Amino acid sequence: MDDLDMRGGLGGVMALTSGYAMKPLRVTDGSQHLAVVSDRAFADFGFAVTYERWRLYLNMDAPLVTQGESGTVGAYQFAAPSLDLGTAPDTLTDARIGLDARVLGEAGSHFRLGVGAQLFVSNGSRSYLDVNQQYHANYDTDGTYRAMGRVLVAGDVGMFTYAGHAGVHVRPLDDSPTPGSPQGSELLFGAAAGARLPVFGNRPWVLIVGPEIYGATAFRSFLQSTGTALEALLTGRLEEAADDGPQLRFRLGTGAGINPHFGAPEWRLVFGIELSDRTGKQAHRR
Repeated sequence: MDDLDMRGGLGGVMALTSGYAMKPLRVTDGSQHLAVVSDRAFADFGFAVTYERWRLYLNMDAPLVTQGESGTVGAYQFAAPSLDLGTAPDTLTDARIGLDARVLGEAGSHFRLGVGAQLFVSNGSRSYLDVNQQYHANYDTDGTYRAMGRVLVAGDVGMFTYAGHAGVHVRPLDDSPTPGSPQGSELLFGAAAGARLPVFGNRPWVLIVGPEIYGATAFRSFLQSTGTALEALLTGRLEEAADDGPQLRFRLGTGAGINPHFGAPEWRLVFGIELSDRTGKQAHRR
């Protein structure tokens, strides 16, 4: 979850996130089950510019491995994806351009309120022809422009910290025939809490440990349990306790799908490293 900790004058952030998900896409009609995507590993490159309460950012996702099972469920046939660095070393999926702003509260305060918006720019097509003239899909894009809007909250109370969000993912595409598949736009939600633990050494570090829970549900299938993907992670974040200047942050999370339907895998592992640099408020004001 986002901690809305933008502060100081002009700053920048570079981040690399990598992870693995087991069976993130399973299709069933109640009697038949098929892991269309059985394994997915990815690398996400993030770049941001921050200024006081504002953050403008770009994320680009590169699939490292995507594979699965081919088969038939009901009246529908599915071809397994097959993508790796050997066959597609320069593949990038949909890019995300976003803008976040903290509208209430200061960095480090008990309560912070923010808003954010993202635009997904499609890169590629939903399917492709192989050498045998058969259609396949890598399940990494729906081939359309999409948008997301969120309301974010965060705060720090003593040694405890919390964050959460609620939003809408606007998806113009609404034609999925997949059995049990949610369709159209969806509601997003999530919450996290953790304890801040000092790490003693030559440099001041802080370790934040706690759970996260998040998910999405299609508006059309809001009252159906199969239309909601719900996931939980146990996360840890190690960061330098500095108000300005260069700052390193390491993130690690592992967890499972509570309701492992569309988009929620059986289990997931995520690791990230982030480097930021910003000037302090006093330096900026001078």
